[in-house]
Amino acid sequence: MTDTLDFVVRHGYALLFFWILAEQGALPLPSAPLLLACGALAKDGRLALHWIVLTGMAACLLADNVWFMLGRRRGAKVLRFICRVALEPDSCVRQTETAFLRYGSRSLLVAKFVPGLNAVSAPLAAISGVRWGRFLLFDTLGALIWIGAYTGLGYVFSGELDRVGDYAARMGSWVGVLAVGLLAAWIGWKFAQRRRFLKKLAVARIAPEELRRKLEAGEDLVVVDVRSALESEADSVPGALRIPLEDLETRHGEIPRDRDIILFCS
Repeated sequence: MTDTLDFVVRHGYALLFFWILAEQGALPLPSAPLLLACGALAKDGRLALHWIVLTGMAACLLADNVWFMLGRRRGAKVLRFICRVALEPDSCVRQTETAFLRYGSRSLLVAKFVPGLNAVSAPLAAISGVRWGRFLLFDTLGALIWIGAYTGLGYVFSGELDRVGDYAARMGSWVGVLAVGLLAAWIGWKFAQRRRFLKKLAVARIAPEELRRKLEAGEDLVVVDVRSALESEADSVPGALRIPLEDLETRHGEIPRDRDIILFCS
């Protein structure tokens, strides 16, 4: 454990920057434990508190602005890419879209505390038409709140963290094995969760090309676009009945029952 802390002290700012950059880039790497450790080291005077905050915010803003620009240029395709990289089921991204539609830019203030919303908040802001200046303001405040919260907790409770470190040091190399094992188990759980989600969707499907042929041939069918407003506006389906998935239970009566029904989702 001492070797680990020495490594964090020697490479603290660079490690913090690239670790947070990776997490904000949608990789499944939780930064909270590292921020807590950095806060505790700041209390001991081995790291500077202001450099921890500035380094973490630089990583957040760099990643978030890249996602914002990609969201503005590529639209909903970016959300699907993040869903695959972050091992988050599409339903999680869908729920975060609903949250963003409800609260708008204010959701950026707490986005980094919420799994799923953290990864997609920047491209969602771009897709929903938020101006870059407004996005930058709320995203900067959100990053400051997130980094300040975890670093502050590490600073205030550094004594308790030291006791945990002492206990871990007595356990020796088993701590590293346990940490790696827990991280691997968490990633494995996320992967299994996604596989279960995709298995549930293993129902009769139709390729976009086949749907186009059916529509061009004049077949009597109904296309129901159940995507969120953000996705459907960015890539609309001509003639489709637009009923967001969250409204399907209350609006299902609008769907004709005398024709084949095709649900269009992301």
